[in-house]
Amino acid sequence: MSSSEALLTAAATWRDRFAQRAGGVTSSAIRELLKLTERSDILSFAGGLPAPEAFPVEEVEAACHRVLQERGADALQYGPTEGFLPLRELLAQQMERQGVPATPDNVLVTTGSQQALDLVGKLFLDPGDHVATEEPTYLGALQAFAAYQARYLPLPVDDEGLRVDFLEDALRSGPRFLYVLPNFQNPTGVTLSLERRRRIVELASRHGVPIVEDDPYRQLRYEGEPVPAVATIQAQLDGGAAGGGAFRGGTLYLGTLSKILGPGLRVGWVVAPDEVARKLVQFKQGADLHTSTFAQMVAYETARDGFLDRHVRRIRELYGARRDAMLRALEDHMPEGVRWTRPHGGLFLWVTLPRGLDSSILLGRALQARVAFVPGAPFFPDGGGAETLRLNFSYCAPDLIDEGMRRLGGVIRAALASRPRSTAAQRPG
Repeated sequence: MSSSEALLTAAATWRDRFAQRAGGVTSSAIRELLKLTERSDILSFAGGLPAPEAFPVEEVEAACHRVLQERGADALQYGPTEGFLPLRELLAQQMERQGVPATPDNVLVTTGSQQALDLVGKLFLDPGDHVATEEPTYLGALQAFAAYQARYLPLPVDDEGLRVDFLEDALRSGPRFLYVLPNFQNPTGVTLSLERRRRIVELASRHGVPIVEDDPYRQLRYEGEPVPAVATIQAQLDGGAAGGGAFRGGTLYLGTLSKILGPGLRVGWVVAPDEVARKLVQFKQGADLHTSTFAQMVAYETARDGFLDRHVRRIRELYGARRDAMLRALEDHMPEGVRWTRPHGGLFLWVTLPRGLDSSILLGRALQARVAFVPGAPFFPDGGGAETLRLNFSYCAPDLIDEGMRRLGGVIRAALASRPRSTAAQRPG
């Protein structure tokens, strides 16, 4: 047997031994696409990337020096699975400001909020269990839950978020939990209205279905008034109040520092009732023992003393201007029949193409025109979304946003012109 034949045989042997769950796990469409857009001549609106110029590099550098000078040995040592206590205290205080009663014991620091999604799936899902979720929804959550062989009860989304008129039927079927992104949802950018948040909490409580609230963009609001978190409404319904009480009730809250400090730190968190927090800690011990002690200490040193609030004001101004630039550019360059959302915050907006266009096919033509986006289909848990796509507005400067939308508008016009006549005659619904 030749060496190449031996390698092929060895690879087949490994494949034969994969667990059944491996068949349902695929690569992230976004991560794969980012590999194609590393060329400097491609204007990429694909990844959910914060602007590098928004990173507080000097402040993080100073925090690194303080940590190493004052607590260097501790920073390089193993730490508690729950996380660095001063950071957990800071995060609990932040939750209290939102009206969510929480103590540090309710807070588990995770390696990014993506790990929190994985731990939630690991704790709650057996093969074949259902998750009720928005459609479209965050691709990373679908990836995390797929590893535990979840099935989905998709619920449509409109300009006010999840359609609650479809919710009760889904909850009656007994999903393990309801997964929602209430603020500036990824991928659509829409915000769940206060009325619908209250209705979701009411219905979920009535049917005994827990809620997993994924809230990575809450602080990135550029217009309008903040809406209470689902966990806040849950606490009010349960009779809880801010001021030192423990976190209880039927909502888990997921947050992250990736969008406001820097994703490279990989610091996220879960706020959960005591019994859930303890189980999540046990599963995290089997995953990575604990999130990087050094990264947690640096994050805490950077965020303390009010810096985080000051920094958020700066990035709101930066990203708000870029959102406005993209909305203007879409108005200027998109052909008739293209529709898009107008988010009040976050990093994304959602585009719906005229009927008959497939964004996955369009992507190849867009890359030839040196512009990139994420096709919408992967965000739909049960298929669909071919005529949709996601655009990120936080990464590129306004002049590049305008140029990118000009290129994309040209690609869409060319695709419209080449449609079969029977399709072109139809108007978008």
